[in-house]
Amino acid sequence: IRPVVLKEVKKIMECGDPDKGYAIYACTHCNTFKHVPFRCKSRFCNTCGMKYVHDRANKLSSKLINCTHRHIVFTIPQELRIFFREDRSLLDVLFEAASQTIFAWFYSQNKSENFIPGFICVLHTFGRDLKWNPHIHMLITEGASGNITVWRHFKHFPYEMLRKRWQTTLLFMLEQRLGKDKFRRIKNSLYKANKDGFYVHAKSSMDKRKHVVNYVVRYTGRPVMAQSRIIGYDGSMVTFWYERHEDGQKVTEHISAIDFIKRLIIHINEEQFKTVRYYGLYARKHKNQNRLIRMVSQNTLKVRTM
Repeated sequence: IRPVVLKEVKKIMECGDPDKGYAIYACTHCNTFKHVPFRCKSRFCNTCGMKYVHDRANKLSSKLINCTHRHIVFTIPQELRIFFREDRSLLDVLFEAASQTIFAWFYSQNKSENFIPGFICVLHTFGRDLKWNPHIHMLITEGASGNITVWRHFKHFPYEMLRKRWQTTLLFMLEQRLGKDKFRRIKNSLYKANKDGFYVHAKSSMDKRKHVVNYVVRYTGRPVMAQSRIIGYDGSMVTFWYERHEDGQKVTEHISAIDFIKRLIIHINEEQFKTVRYYGLYARKHKNQNRLIRMVSQNTLKVRTM
């Protein structure tokens, strides 16, 4: 068991325990007191994790450019998942490959303009069934700022091309990190098995503020599983449900508590690991930054903290 797992689980078990400290609030009118125990502030905790998500959503949504955004998901084949579990430092490669895939395509649209979009990448290591399945969720502007042009709309994203570019970029970076001797055979086999590239899924555009905020709340650092999905526990077996991605059908699983815990703790990230990262216009200044600020100021969003 990784040290960070022991640390995070201990924090969750002590979350809200008054013996670990609390704050006292007093009313000067009626002389009543209220004791509020301290929380663990762990993102793995369902209670504290959701508060973290809403706090982040408030901060993030105020930065969004006032334009249509699109949600893109970059996935990897099952054969690659074990590499990222054995060496978690490779998770950085997923971010690098996804961002380079996007930057390279925008650059190819007009090399002199070198259009830069704004996008946010979120790493999820879990699938709906809680199994290890690292993938990148991306929220990207349907537009970009160039060296000359302040803003140009990009409504068409060629997903067939993005799949192949994503595949090539990711496999090249993994080979650089793992070495040709170790990775060359699996790399060649993946090219043969995935001639259309690795799957890149794009949901419909989000042009309403409410949709963008809902995306931010749902995908930026949410806990691995909502407690509402656990429908039974008899002391040794856990019953939970999930909606199968392929056909939208509700699936119920009945597994031992030990196996359930195993599925959860593999998704605890190492300390200081950033699961949400900003790129392009959302990460750095651009020569048209002052004019883009006007677009940002028109889209200051607020998310209600629940």
